[in-house]
Amino acid sequence: MFIKSPSIFKRIFPKLIWDISTDKKVIYLTFDDGPHPEVTPQVLELLDEFNALATFFCVGENVKKHPDTYSLILSKGHRVGNHSYNHISGWKSDNKDYFANIEKAGSLIKSELFRPPYGRITPSQIKVLSKKYSIIMWSVLTYDFDSKISKEQCLKNSIVKTKAGSIVVFHDSIKSEKNLLYALPMFLKHFSDKGFDFRVI
Repeated sequence: MFIKSPSIFKRIFPKLIWDISTDKKVIYLTFDDGPHPEVTPQVLELLDEFNALATFFCVGENVKKHPDTYSLILSKGHRVGNHSYNHISGWKSDNKDYFANIEKAGSLIKSELFRPPYGRITPSQIKVLSKKYSIIMWSVLTYDFDSKISKEQCLKNSIVKTKAGSIVVFHDSIKSEKNLLYALPMFLKHFSDKGFDFRVI
């Protein structure tokens, strides 16, 4: 289990963005798999409490189902990114189908940011997609989606490897709700108390 993405990944896949180099106390919070009409608004309220901005990598079919929640994300000044139309794996998809799925999501999600579902993407897919999108990966994965991980461990995962310039992944989904809503407020408080800002990518 990699909480922090190994540095070798950056050398092997230089076109992918794993973190953002900065000399300022800034963290880049990201949320995958939404929008969700129950979970996403709770996340937005927590972000408001700490004057935090984040980037939401949205699934196209969820945007279509929950347009009001999607609009709420944008209305609060957050940024959105494409996370495919129905969360498909690049490793298991024909390139033509994969690109079509991303473009379908792109008709609803107007963004030049893309994050591959599961982080699974092939070199040939990177070559094509990087012409149109900044492909955003992560430096810290909280594992909030993993039912085998306690909410306390999720909080520890989110804090222990995070530093200035980190791209941190949570998920605004029902699957992650328990761990997310426990860890996120304490994560925000921990780093706010240390003088960090939370910004969009």
